[in-house]
Amino acid sequence: MAEIIQPRVLKGFRDILPDAEILRTNLQEKITQVYRSFGFVPIDTPVLEYSEILLRKSNGETEKQVFRFEDNGKRDVAMRFDLTVPFARFTAEHESELYFPFKRYHLAKVWRGEKPQAGRYREFVQCDIDTVGTDSAGADFEILSVMKAALAAIGVTDVTIHVNHRGIFNRFLAKIGQLEKSEDILRSVDKLAKVGESEVKKELVEFTGSEEAAQEILKYIAGGKDFDSTLNLLEEMAGGEGEDTKRMREIREMMKASGIEATYVLDPSITRGLDYYTGIVYETFLNELPSIGSVCSGGRYDNLAGLYTKTKLPGVGASIGLDRLIAGLEQLGRTEKKGSYLDAEIFCMDKNLTILYQGVASKLREKGIAVEVFPEAKKMNQQYAVTDAKGVKWGIIIGSNEAEKNVATLKNLKTREQFADLTVDQIADKIIQER
Repeated sequence: MAEIIQPRVLKGFRDILPDAEILRTNLQEKITQVYRSFGFVPIDTPVLEYSEILLRKSNGETEKQVFRFEDNGKRDVAMRFDLTVPFARFTAEHESELYFPFKRYHLAKVWRGEKPQAGRYREFVQCDIDTVGTDSAGADFEILSVMKAALAAIGVTDVTIHVNHRGIFNRFLAKIGQLEKSEDILRSVDKLAKVGESEVKKELVEFTGSEEAAQEILKYIAGGKDFDSTLNLLEEMAGGEGEDTKRMREIREMMKASGIEATYVLDPSITRGLDYYTGIVYETFLNELPSIGSVCSGGRYDNLAGLYTKTKLPGVGASIGLDRLIAGLEQLGRTEKKGSYLDAEIFCMDKNLTILYQGVASKLREKGIAVEVFPEAKKMNQQYAVTDAKGVKWGIIIGSNEAEKNVATLKNLKTREQFADLTVDQIADKIIQER
């Protein structure tokens, strides 16, 4: 007899049972509906890309996290670590087949070999939206607006979206003579929430070689009391008004015109570590659980597609980290898991009536009821146990007496309330009425 192989999954990966997958699927469907309502259309890209495609515009930390290997054809390939870089390649490759501005959504798995922790895995789902082919305040604002709407659609309303502009920060760094160190400084500032101000200050002194410069940077990222005062401070420290500060004021006015400005704060410490961002950047935090980190982030990346095409294709986008978001909602007790999509279960009271049961099930499905027939005439407590595990609300009982009268008993399996002698139409109406 062959030796039994121990069933197990790799560290940072996981199996997902039906109740958890139903939750994920339901959330993705709601998010997708919002994306579509703003005019975004779906695409898909391969899991594997040439390594040079994925890593051309990345920093050393990203390369450490990528699953990279040589395939059977001796090609240097890697698994996508996000959906943005493959989208830039996609846009350049299909440029002649697309219209611009082009707005896409893509919900799919990505892979990063980072250290697993609460809400963070090596395989996870991102829910992306991007607009390419326009550099406008309207496109920037639309992404911010979609982020809020998509989260609201899944019941996540107590959030704060932190926004910043990399252009203003770069002007500030140029003013204090530190622009050439921008990548190191950006990555250091991006760690502020994780390691604290003192640790960040040490790194800044090391990178800039100046205590004074480090203090100026810390003053800059501290900001002001509110959105407007912070923007005024950043503008002053960057050397005056520029296209970047004009853009932020225009976006702010759009927020006010839409009545959603209270959700957004201007946070100069938000820089986004990836160096392809060039304009506005943002991260979203659950107000009741900020420690879990950003659940939705992104920004403008005007030069990313330029790696693959000479055509200038400015872009802006965002990504909801579905797994981290779900982990946060679970900690807050905000998730409701279901074991199935069923509305009702037809119990098998008599194996000689199975043909009748299947006919009833078919008629109910035609009326929009999700229903199944229990396959065997097991003891009722066994049938109830399986149905309860699936989270089914309604049970349909048809014994020989009901079969003779062409009726059934409908039972609410949660409250134990019963409704006798109902026709198929009456059963369907009752279930629909109480959904």
